[in-house]
Amino acid sequence: MAVIRSVSEITKYIAGLLKKDPVLHNVTVRGEISNFKQYSSGHCYFDLKDKDAILKCVIWRSYAERLRFKPENSLQVLATGSIEVYERDGKYQFYVSRMLPDGVGELALAFEQLKDRLAQEGLFNAEYKQPLPALPKTIGIVTSPTGAVLRDIFKVSKRRMPNVRLALFPVQVQGEGAAKQIANGIDFFNKKYPVDLLIVGRGGGSMEDLWAFNEEIVVRAIFNSKIPVISAVGHETDFTLADFVADQRAATPSQAAELAVPDVAETVKYLASLQKRVVSSGLSLVKERKDAVKSLTGNIVFTQPEKLLEANYMMVEDLTEKLCKAARQLIKEKQQRLNHDIDKLELINPLGIIRRGYGIVCNADGEMVNHIRDIKKDMVYSIRVNGGEFDARVLSIKGEESDATKKGTNL
Repeated sequence: MAVIRSVSEITKYIAGLLKKDPVLHNVTVRGEISNFKQYSSGHCYFDLKDKDAILKCVIWRSYAERLRFKPENSLQVLATGSIEVYERDGKYQFYVSRMLPDGVGELALAFEQLKDRLAQEGLFNAEYKQPLPALPKTIGIVTSPTGAVLRDIFKVSKRRMPNVRLALFPVQVQGEGAAKQIANGIDFFNKKYPVDLLIVGRGGGSMEDLWAFNEEIVVRAIFNSKIPVISAVGHETDFTLADFVADQRAATPSQAAELAVPDVAETVKYLASLQKRVVSSGLSLVKERKDAVKSLTGNIVFTQPEKLLEANYMMVEDLTEKLCKAARQLIKEKQQRLNHDIDKLELINPLGIIRRGYGIVCNADGEMVNHIRDIKKDMVYSIRVNGGEFDARVLSIKGEESDATKKGTNL
């Protein structure tokens, strides 16, 4: 009779078989990442696939935090770990403990990923670059206290400008904790010990040695610095993210000192040249002004001013004559218009009518009589004629439309 097993027993048996198989422990698998997802817990779940199959994978948070690059879909990787059964679902999974990009170095990939992300944020944009001070009095240096970098910066700076002050914030420039120390040094000079300029750097080395200057904490500290920063990391062919975000990149620490500190001898020589040019320009300007004055003093205005006055006198006389002529003409025209207006007024002047032999009749109230119908028999009216007025009593009225009434009452 066949033995009956439970689901759990079968699953545990298969899990045990997988655990005992050495081929499935510390195995490295090449594949393409797909369906990658990292949860808030920090654990990552994804698939590794090739053209024929898919393998379910898990990276616990403790291992995921050690990855220097960010896993992404379509990325070809080499994943190392163990294949075990997830008993609850009855599925086998690949538990990854280490993962590297396939065909490209882990650090190189991490460098490009972080560079692209920070570039999209605008941290490398030219608009945020600060100009270096022309004559810095104090320069802050963030580097190792024991390397050749500090010695080179000191030597070049003092040769170029002996009175420049150098302030060192000693840091570890590689290894665990180095990036944090470098960022702290930049913050120290910004918040507690103000200087005119910062030099941040170290000597040459491998990409692993220079990695602290690719850490995001250092890049953001340089970007947020209110003090201009010169990045001097490695040799001329070495590039770090600190170089991209800094206000100025120097190929070497010695070049950083040359960029930071002006050469006193060259500056004095330049100032002497400027002085010579100023004096020469001043003498040339004085000569130019003297020639101008000489030319002006020879002008007729100064040699024969009366000639100008004579011409002006003639012009004034001519203008005066024209003005008087215009005034006389204007007065004549105004007088003619005035006489014309007086004649028109005279025609309607009541006194003018009287002087022509007519009279004005007014009733006892002093009101002017304009029509024969306003005349009443036996009434006394006042009649004004040329030279005075008199009163008259009406004896008779001779019709409303008589010639006498049309011309005016003349009793």
